[in-house]
Amino acid sequence: MKAEILRSLHVPGTPLIVPNAWDAASARIVAEAGFPAVATSSFATATILGYADGELAPVDDILAAVARITRAVDIPVTVDFERGYGLPPAELVKRFLDTGAVGLNLEDSNPRTGAMIEAAEQADFLAAVRAAAGSDLVINARTDSFLRRDGSATAQLESSVDRGTLYLAAGADCVYPIATGNPEVIRALTERIDGPVNVGFGRGERTVADFAALGVARVSFGPLLQQHVYQRLASTVLPALASGNNPFAC
Repeated sequence: MKAEILRSLHVPGTPLIVPNAWDAASARIVAEAGFPAVATSSFATATILGYADGELAPVDDILAAVARITRAVDIPVTVDFERGYGLPPAELVKRFLDTGAVGLNLEDSNPRTGAMIEAAEQADFLAAVRAAAGSDLVINARTDSFLRRDGSATAQLESSVDRGTLYLAAGADCVYPIATGNPEVIRALTERIDGPVNVGFGRGERTVADFAALGVARVSFGPLLQQHVYQRLASTVLPALASGNNPFAC
């Protein structure tokens, strides 16, 4: 079962490296490179659909994009599903499982306003998703205290620990305190949250070995890979073509 495979890959100190794809072709590239799972990025998916991030893309379009990815690869697919696009938990789970994906991120701030959701409300939401899904979905509970700069640096850390602990108790499999790259903070999170912790790779400040030494269980990339490809296209390939040069020459 793909959900159990994905769940088993979250090992503190031996992190799952899960590149974020944005369509079937990029997902195939990830699978062919030998990665055991592929993720999506809400920003990257919205981009290819012609929308900004923040649950502005129609949920039907998002789910159709996910289904195309799952049809293209045999490895587990986990999806950045923002805060669920307003779907009630039971409907969310049914429609999501129909795509063939087995994991999802659910965040605890309002995607459109940035306002933090009350921790207890988010825990209830996660518990309802877990109750509807049973063990068929790997829930990665994203907490946005760092991203939204919710209080002082110390308050952000304490909030992330408290929220992460609450979300695991509600049935989440992993906690994702997004937007922190400080190794001391990452170490505090992995030591104080009694469950797998996901962090973002950033822009190369740390190696996979560094994350492993910090006790991280999952490393993801958000829209970074898509942005790198598109920036190369815009900064190198297209200008060369416009100048009459061959950008593909060895």
